[in-house]
Amino acid sequence: MAGSQDIAEDPRNADVLVWVNGRLVPRDQAVVSVFDGGFIAGDGVWEGLRLQQGTLLFLDEHLDRLFAGARAIDLDIGLDRAGLRAALDETMRANRMHDGVHLRLMVTRGVKRTPSQDPRTTTGGATVVIVAEHKVPAPGLATTGLALLTSTVRCTRPDQFDMRLNSHSRLNLITALIQAYKAGADEALMLDDAGFVASCNATNFFFVRDGVVCTSTGRTCFNGITRAKIIAICEQHGVPLRRDNFTLLDVYGAEEAFVTGTFGGVTPVRMIDGRGLGAVPGPMTARLIGLYADLLRQSVGSP
Repeated sequence: MAGSQDIAEDPRNADVLVWVNGRLVPRDQAVVSVFDGGFIAGDGVWEGLRLQQGTLLFLDEHLDRLFAGARAIDLDIGLDRAGLRAALDETMRANRMHDGVHLRLMVTRGVKRTPSQDPRTTTGGATVVIVAEHKVPAPGLATTGLALLTSTVRCTRPDQFDMRLNSHSRLNLITALIQAYKAGADEALMLDDAGFVASCNATNFFFVRDGVVCTSTGRTCFNGITRAKIIAICEQHGVPLRRDNFTLLDVYGAEEAFVTGTFGGVTPVRMIDGRGLGAVPGPMTARLIGLYADLLRQSVGSP
């Protein structure tokens, strides 16, 4: 079993340098205080970025989402967009990275004077960390596909906890994933508060039925950049697309399904709640994988 975040191990990652508040330090020295708000309460926001042929893919969209999330939780990152770009560039340059790299840019509220969820106990500025690793999806995942299990853990309404916030607080999603893999699946499919299909625990969910690509309204799913790219691709290439409230009965009648995320791009699904789908990837999924690959090549200026 392997979830959508499963990686191909790379020994080079043992020696990477990690950017911690302006310092590049060896992996085993990359530490933050036990009084940090991220450690104490999951108080922070983050982004996952892909480096392909020297280009950080869709960087502007990622920074837009990071700063929007920071504003939403009243968190001063302490660096502007140019400062974060410079930190990312410094990290990649120090590690001599050019391609096949995944970066995690993490910002927490910083060190507190006492363990507390109260932001007013913070004593200084934000903690900013960049972890860059040689990381690509596990080989074979594109043809094996994922097995999903519907979790009893629900995605929350925006007035409860807005799922569009890329927050460090992930315990509900972790709980859903544990439930899935303990039952023999790879990843969890999650419903919203009304019982409609929302997303998976770490990715956004699509299915194909009667030749139409279907996905949720977006009200209770991740504000996924790859999700938005796939929706745009469908619209640009005349692929039938429907965004709506779908039930599990709708999904159980699907011919194909796939998930999207920055790390894995478009990953096919082979099974949902024990119900096998057709070929992996199916024809529509394969077409979208190809169109997304074209978009990435255009983004890095490759022929």
